[in-house]
This record gives sequence, C-alpha cells and structure tokens, in this order.
Amino acid sequence: MDFLQLIIGGFANGCIYGLVALGFVLIYKASEGVNFAQGDMMMFGAFIVLGLGNTDWLGLPFLVAVVLSIMLMFGINWGVERVVVRRIFGQPQFALVILTIALGFVFRFFAGSIWGYTPLVLETPFAGKNLEAAGIVISLADLVTIAVTIGLTLALWTFFAFTKIGLAAQAMSQNQMAAYIVGVPVMRINSLIWGISGAVSTIAGILYAARGAIDPNIGLLGIKAFAAAVIGGLGSLPGALLGGLIIGIVEPVAGRYAPGELAIMSPYIVMLIVLVTRPAGLFAQMQAKKV
Repeated sequence: MDFLQLIIGGFANGCIYGLVALGFVLIYKASEGVNFAQGDMMMFGAFIVLGLGNTDWLGLPFLVAVVLSIMLMFGINWGVERVVVRRIFGQPQFALVILTIALGFVFRFFAGSIWGYTPLVLETPFAGKNLEAAGIVISLADLVTIAVTIGLTLALWTFFAFTKIGLAAQAMSQNQMAAYIVGVPVMRINSLIWGISGAVSTIAGILYAARGAIDPNIGLLGIKAFAAAVIGGLGSLPGALLGGLIIGIVEPVAGRYAPGELAIMSPYIVMLIVLVTRPAGLFAQMQAKKV
C-alpha cells in the first residue's frame, strides 16, 4: 500500500516535471533552441498568481488570479522574445543557452526582490482536500494536477499537428531561413511560441504551488524538467510528459529504497541510460532535415 501511495504521489510530481518539459519542447520545436530559464519562468508565474490573490495586494479570486497570471506570463515571455531573444537571431544555439541562463538569474532576482526568499504558500480551493479509495489517500491537488497536465498535453499536440501555426512552427524547426523564404512569418510565430511556453510554465508553477510552498529557488526544478524532455525526446510533446512521469516516479521510489546519494542522482542516471540506448529519446522524432 505504501508503495502504491509513492507511485501516485510520484505520478503527480511527474506531471509537474512534464509540464515544464513541455515548455522546453515548445521552443525546441519552433527553433531547435533550448530555453534554460524555463524553470524560473514557472517559478515567476507561481509568484504572480500568489501576489494577485494576496489580500495585501489585489486580493483577486483564485480563478481570476490564475487567468490573469497566465496572460501576464504570456505577455512577459512574448516581450522577452521580441526585445531580447530576437537580437541573437541567426547566432549559434550556444548564444541562446547562455542568454536564457542569464534570464533565469534575472527572474530569480526580481522574484526575491518582490516576494523575498522565505517560502510562501498559495491558497487554493482544493488545498487540504483528500479522497480515499481502498485505503489509498489521494489529494485533490494531485488529481487536478494530473487532469490538467493530460488535457494540456493533448491540446498542445493537437495545436502542432493540425493547425497552420503549429505546422509552420515545425517547419521553422527544420530550417528557419527556408521557412522565412517561403513566406512563414518566422518572427511572429517565434514570439507566439515563447508566449505559449510562458503560459504553460505558469500553469506548472500554479500546480506546483498548490502542492507545497514556493520560493525563488524552485526554478531549479527546470534542470530535472530538462532531463525529462531529453528522456522523452526534445521534439516530442507526449515524450516530454512521459519523461516527466518517469522521473516523478523514479525519484520517490529511489528515495525510499536506494541510498541517499543514488536517490538524488536517480533522474540523471535514468537520463544517461536513455541517452546511451536511445540518443534521440524514447519518442525520437525524424531527425533528417526536410528543407
């Protein structure tokens, strides 16, 4: 019974990792670049909804605060792409890596300056509510996390597979210059994808905050989420979710049954095993360039 309880909790944690990993995959699918500020964007989005709902600030109802925070982070990420990332268009991908690592420090600085570094708790309508079945206790926050993650993954997969913008974004990941030549609005789609990535990260941050306290350093969770994206395959949305679930389940199981050092390293050990056996990830996408 304890083992099953570990699996359920790990599944919910894995959904958080998977959502942040979706942010990595979104930007990679559009530009073959990696945004290492993804975890910090998740953190900042969680703090925004906490601030909007705080009675000392605006004191907005929870759902209103959630919607506004998602819109704000969409706008912030859209602006980051327009004002900062676009300046290095055409540069080697390494430039984007360094830039986004620096952006992560900026997000942490602003979060710490505004809200401080003491862990804070986000009050949600489902906080402290549990369901019990066959002796297994499942928190309502875990169920909401799982449901939202599955729904969002399906929505994003549909967006990339069946919409003109999604297909154009995939064409951009093959060759941005060729896509630009044939009329794809590369700049506008890049901004849109960055905005969507920020919105997804905010949802992940809200779900994370609903299950525990938050502080500016939770953005470092993005490292595990990147491992999840690599495990699933950087070009695959379902793969990002699968990678997140694998890490989410492996962590608590290793924490219970393995030595402390091995438990801490377990997500990265899994990533190394996958990279050795399937270098392109479990859901490897076609690697040949089409244009």
